[in-house]
Formats: sequence, structure tokens, C-alpha cells
Amino acid sequence: MKILLMTLKERIERFSDFSVIPKSWKLIFADFETDTQKLIEMGGDADVILADAMQPVRKELIDAMPHLKMIHSEGVGYDWIDVRAAKEKGVFVCNNAAANSKAVAEQAVLLMLAVLRRTVEGDRMVREARQIEAKSNWSLEGIRELWNCHVGIIGMGAIGQETAKRLKGFESKVSYYSRHRLPENLEHELQVDYLPPNELLSKCDIISLHLPSSTETKNFMNLSRFRLMKKSSVLINTARGEVVNQNDLIIALKEGLIAGAGLDTISPEPVKPDNVLLQLPEEISAKITFSPHIGGVTEQAVKQMHKFVWANIRRVGEGKRPENIVNGL
Repeated sequence: MKILLMTLKERIERFSDFSVIPKSWKLIFADFETDTQKLIEMGGDADVILADAMQPVRKELIDAMPHLKMIHSEGVGYDWIDVRAAKEKGVFVCNNAAANSKAVAEQAVLLMLAVLRRTVEGDRMVREARQIEAKSNWSLEGIRELWNCHVGIIGMGAIGQETAKRLKGFESKVSYYSRHRLPENLEHELQVDYLPPNELLSKCDIISLHLPSSTETKNFMNLSRFRLMKKSSVLINTARGEVVNQNDLIIALKEGLIAGAGLDTISPEPVKPDNVLLQLPEEISAKITFSPHIGGVTEQAVKQMHKFVWANIRRVGEGKRPENIVNGL
């Protein structure tokens, strides 16, 4: 077995258990190389590609690899992989679904608290010796507590469910919308109730997005949906930047349609200085709390993801079907 590793070598070396990797396997480290011809020269005869969730795996590369059996995302996302080209060639595309669900759920709750308590703005004001100004003004404006917020979760897969579990500890009221409603016993266990999307948006104080990135979910949060939300409400996105129309988000913040946003991911990535969300005046910029798309890359999550990847590669090497196939083979 030969594996082309289109991800950070140091991350593989730190978080993988090499005792489970047969010595006969050849690992080819390409790091973040994106030039197709160079990748072909390095590992064109590989059996498997392991790619960072934000590393493009293009049709040209897939078509040029005669022995390729599986492309595995290092993370949950696989939207940078040409899944159609892989399917046409009979190559499995797999991901790490649910492996980092607890980690991302924690990040969602962190962003909820950070936006409600204006953590980033408060840190800056204390460093500027403006602590009393912040405390006096904010106490008059009103600081909300998470237990007193009605949280709406959109997308009730593994991450949405883990987020709901954590919100139980804060005593928050939680509702959700998902294409497929949960079984009644699971709703009871998670202490959540189902609401249609428009009703969820209009009733909740916090909207937390846990949607996959697809043509159906692109720009899911747009101006019409922002207009349904409370003026005091907050948007949290730990899913993909593409599910939020960023220009419409800016309008919503400028017009006071919503109060703030906590974003672990924006589009496109990697983020560049000219991104529209980084060009806002201070009074609007202060309403957004960013984190650098680290929700799912905790130490525990990455170790779990790598453990699953190596087990899946072994399955393919033994002629078995891998798990978590996402391209319909």
C-alpha cells in the first residue's frame, strides 16, 4: 500500500499511532502541495490519498492515478474533493464524520458565550485601560446570560446533537430544525423540540448552524432569513463559511437586523486580507467574534480522526469496503 499524504507531515507524526501502520506501507508526504503535476510525480502510483479537509483533490489528479482506491478527508468536510470524478472512476471518498463532533460543539458554545459577553471587545478595552467604561456602558445596555436564551440549532447531525447536550448544562431552551426529524425518544433525551425553519429563526435568541456545505445549503443564511430573526439575536457558524451569505450578513449587522455573530469559519478559506468581513468599520466589526476554524482540530479530535483513517486504509488494503463513504459507491 502506498499513501499520498496531502496534509501537514508534522500533524501526522504527532497525532498518529505508527504502531498500527504496517511497515510495508509507503507514506509519501506532500504537505500542502497543490500543483497537480508535482503531486503525480510524487505519488501518482499511490493506492490512497489522505487529504487535509481544505486541500483540493482535483479530477486531473484522480484520473492520473491508476491504482487509486480511496480518497480520505482528514476531517469531516470533503467539499474540496471532486467526488463526482472519484465516483466515475470507482474510487471511494470517505470522511471523518462525527469524529470531532464534541470538539466543534464546545466551540459553538464558546462562541455563544463570547458574543453574548463581548469577550474580544472587552479584552481590547481592558488592555486600553477602559475597563470602567466597558463595565458601566455594557451593564446599562444589558448583558445576556446563556441560560436565558432560546437556542435554535439548524442541522441536527452528530455536532448539532452534541451542542444540544452541552446546552442542557446551561439550562438553555433548545429547539432545532433538520431535514429529518429526530425520533421522539431522542428529542426527549436531548431536551429539544422541533420547529420549522422560519419559526425557529423568528423565535430564537441564538441560531447555531451545523449544516454541511453543498449546493443546497450554500447561502442558506441570506437576507430574507436574517429579516426573520430577532433584532437582539446572534448567529453562530461552526459549519462552513459558504452556508452564510457574507454580504447579507454585513447588511444584517449594519441595519441592526441581528445583534452579532460568532464565526469559526468564513468564505473563502484560507482567509485573505481583502475578505469583505475584514473590511468593516469598527462599530460593525465589533459585533463579530472570529475564531480560526479550529473547532474540530483539538488534540483529542485529531487523534481520533487519524485512528479512524488508518483503520479505514487497512480495510481497503484488505479488499473490504471502507466506512463513512460519502460519494455513493
